[in-house]
Amino acid sequence: MKVAVIGLDCATPQLVFDRFRGNLPNLSRLMERGTWGRLQSCHPPITVPAWTAMMSGYDPGQLGIYGFRNRKDYSYDGYMIANSSAVKVDRVWDVLSRAGKDVILVGVPQTYPVKPVNGYIVSDFLTPSTKSVYTHPAELRTEVERVAPGYVFDVENFRTDDKSALLERIYDKTRKHFAVAKNLITTKPWDFFMMVEMGVDRIHHAFWSYMDPNHRKYTVGNPFEFAIRDYYSYVDREVGELLALIPENTIIVVVSDHGAKKLEGAVCLNEWLIRQGYLVLKAYPDKPTSIDKLPVDWSRTTAWGDGGYYGRLFLNVRGREPNGLVDRGKYDEVLDELRSGIEGIVPGTRAYRPRELYREVNGVPPDLLVYFGGLDWRSLGSVGLGSILTFENDTGSDEANHAEFGIFIYADPQGRGVGEIDKIRIVDVGPTLLSRFGQPAPSGIVGEPRRFAG
Repeated sequence: MKVAVIGLDCATPQLVFDRFRGNLPNLSRLMERGTWGRLQSCHPPITVPAWTAMMSGYDPGQLGIYGFRNRKDYSYDGYMIANSSAVKVDRVWDVLSRAGKDVILVGVPQTYPVKPVNGYIVSDFLTPSTKSVYTHPAELRTEVERVAPGYVFDVENFRTDDKSALLERIYDKTRKHFAVAKNLITTKPWDFFMMVEMGVDRIHHAFWSYMDPNHRKYTVGNPFEFAIRDYYSYVDREVGELLALIPENTIIVVVSDHGAKKLEGAVCLNEWLIRQGYLVLKAYPDKPTSIDKLPVDWSRTTAWGDGGYYGRLFLNVRGREPNGLVDRGKYDEVLDELRSGIEGIVPGTRAYRPRELYREVNGVPPDLLVYFGGLDWRSLGSVGLGSILTFENDTGSDEANHAEFGIFIYADPQGRGVGEIDKIRIVDVGPTLLSRFGQPAPSGIVGEPRRFAG
């Protein structure tokens, strides 16, 4: 028995299961003979940590990973990129490697820096460049660059306004990643194969407004109206070519880490905190400036925030932060006050304490995780726009936000699936795959193995 996991980062159920299904014959055939449904992502529904939650069974609180960038300590500027060095738990391929199974990984988030496995790795979008050691074994790099000359890990500058050139880069990256995947599964031994294609995420962020009639920027008949649909069709063809090379006795799993939805705008969290007196600057900037470059008066600051697809709020706690202001005995009172105010900025906003979401809380978490407008609005950390709500983005053009539900398709050659299911949790995927190999799930995980018998 073999298991092949095809990850399509950000592939969203309303497109795969409904709107575009007629354009996706290969995914549709898997659905017809298998089990499929919405995959409930983790909190937050972000690429990092969602893929690791999926492949480990641990939630982000247990992992101590709350996004692409994480506070590494309680200083005001101590941030780190959460690459593979931040992952302290086993994932599916670690367990299988120790059990003597052969594994192949291509583009799976948080696999750079590469760590040894019983098999082969081509690392992920967090890899700095092809000058890095991005394969295991190291000599595999020569083969990657022979099969896919000019190999890239991500779509460069996907928030550009030059959409035509961007579309070419998205296709080029996807073509190269599938070329490497097809080469490896036909030339290397494997029991477990997994690839993750980031192009789906990138095309959503770049082109969502062009295809969504409910988006404020949508115009009928625009030149990119079918860009996302056509790209999904192309990815489906690539998936079909990959499936044609995979032995018939293989369990096929197609998953995404989260979904997508239109992005209404951004909430300038730090602007709101300034106006409410929680964040004090020594001088207000004359142009939009990121929080880490502002002259913050920490001795008078109660809280500050960070930008991203969800908001992160941090309290300046006495005895925890270097110039903490909030007494520990007042922590709950101040946080409740802030939560109440933040949830009133735009309708549908929910703010969560980490302990409300996770079994354990490790690392340095935000004091509040904020979903503005139910993720219709993103968080913007910069100061200087002079407003709390904006349709601009401090990191470049962006048309979509992440959504709670991704996709799950499971096709087992040993029997028909059960068709559509209501939902499966992202943390259940890894334990389910391990169970197919007769391997027990690690102790303490949140996820549980699932059975799909027809």
